[in-house]
Amino acid sequence: MMCRAITVFLLLIFSSVVWPVEILGVRYWQAPDNTRLVFDSSGPVKPKVFTLDKPRRLVIDLPRARLRSAISQPGKNLRFLRRVRAGKPKPGVLRLVLDLKAEVKPKIFSLAPNARYGHRLVVDLFAKKATVHHSKAKPKVAEKTQIQASRLREVVVAIDAGHGGEDSGAIGYRGTREKDVVLALARKLAKLINEKKGMKAVLIRKGDYYIGLRKRMELARQAKADLFVSLHADAFRHARARGASVFTLSERGASSEFARWLARRENRSDLVGGVSLRDKDGTLARVLLDLSQTATREASQQIAREILQELKQVGKVHSRKVQQAGFMVLKSPDIPSVLVETAFITNPKEEQRLRSSKHQWFLAKAIFRGIEDYFAREAPTGTILAAERRHVIARGETLSGIAHRYGVSMKRIMSYNSLSHTRIHPGQVLRIPLEG
Repeated sequence: MMCRAITVFLLLIFSSVVWPVEILGVRYWQAPDNTRLVFDSSGPVKPKVFTLDKPRRLVIDLPRARLRSAISQPGKNLRFLRRVRAGKPKPGVLRLVLDLKAEVKPKIFSLAPNARYGHRLVVDLFAKKATVHHSKAKPKVAEKTQIQASRLREVVVAIDAGHGGEDSGAIGYRGTREKDVVLALARKLAKLINEKKGMKAVLIRKGDYYIGLRKRMELARQAKADLFVSLHADAFRHARARGASVFTLSERGASSEFARWLARRENRSDLVGGVSLRDKDGTLARVLLDLSQTATREASQQIAREILQELKQVGKVHSRKVQQAGFMVLKSPDIPSVLVETAFITNPKEEQRLRSSKHQWFLAKAIFRGIEDYFAREAPTGTILAAERRHVIARGETLSGIAHRYGVSMKRIMSYNSLSHTRIHPGQVLRIPLEG
C-alpha cells in the first residue's frame, strides 16, 4: 500500500514538470527574394519576436526552450543574414539573435511534423520594400512601350520545378529526392525551349529553395507567360504504381478560384485575359473573368493532351487520359497551366530512370514536343511563332520538295499541320515551321 502511494506521489510531481523544448539544429536556404532559416525542435514553440537597430538584429525569444548543441553558422552567400547567436536573457527563455546585413521584413511561422521532419520553426527574411516615387514625366516611357508592343515577341513558357528547399517532395527507396529530379528536368526542358526560335523559357525555381504555391503563379504572371508547366514525380504507398500523368485544373478547383478572384479586391488590378478588372463593375468583371477562365481551361486541356501523347512514346503512362485535380499551381485564370507527374519515384525501376540524365532528356524532349506542337497551331497573336511562313501548294508540287525548299523535314511539316499522310493538293495552304 505504501509503495503504491509513493508511486502516485512521484507521478504527480513529474507530471507537473514542464520539460523544455530542445532546439535540435538549423538549416539555411537562399531564395531570390528571401533568406530562410528552419529551426528543428523536439516540440512546438511559441516565439516572441522583436527587432533592434545599431546594429540590425532580429531577436526571437523561445520560452521553455534550450539548445541541444551549438548552432551551425550560415555561409557567406546568404543575402540578409550575417550570423546567429544564442543566449538566456532570463531563466527558462532561449534567445536567438539574428545579426542582419540589411533591414528586413521577417515572416515567422511553425510547421507541424511530417513524414521526414519533426516540429519546425521557419524564419523568412524579406527585404523591406522601398517607397516608390512616381515621376510625372511619363510620355517617353509610354512611347517606348508602344514601340516595343508593335514588335513580334517570343512565346514564353514558365517552367515550375515542384517543391525545393525545406520541402524535398517525395523520396524514393534509394533516397532520390523529387525536388532534385524535377529541377534537373526543368533545366533540360528550358534549354530545349530556348533553343527553339520564337520561344523563351522562364524557370520559376532556379535553385534549391522553396517558393509558395501562389507565388509561383505570380512569378509566371510577372514573366507574362503564355504557358505554365509544373513538373513533379509522383509517389504512392506501394512500389507497384508506375507511369506518367498529366493534370489540368478540375471544375471544383476552377470554381473556387473564380470566387476568390471576384472576392479579393487586389485581384481587380491584375490583368486577366489581357483585360484589367480594376475599373469594371461586379457583373462585367464576372463575365470577363468567366470568359478568360473558360478559354484558359480549354487551352490547358489541349496542351495537356499533346504532352500526354508524347509521353506515351517515352514509357508507360499511369492514365491514358488527361487527369483533373485542384492543384493550387494550376489555378491561374489567365495562363494555360498543366502539371506533369513524370513517374512514380516510389517505384524502384522508375526511380532509377529518373536519376538518369539520359532519361531526363527523353522526358524533357517529350514535354517539349507536346508544347511545340500546340503552339505550332495556337501561337498567340503578335508572336514570332504566329508569323511563320505559309505556302500555297501549286500543281505538281510534292511534300518532299516543299520540305527541301524550306530546309525542314517532311515529318515536321506533317506534325505542324496535323497531316496524317503525305498526299497534298493544289491550293492547299501549309504552315511552314521556322526550324526543321
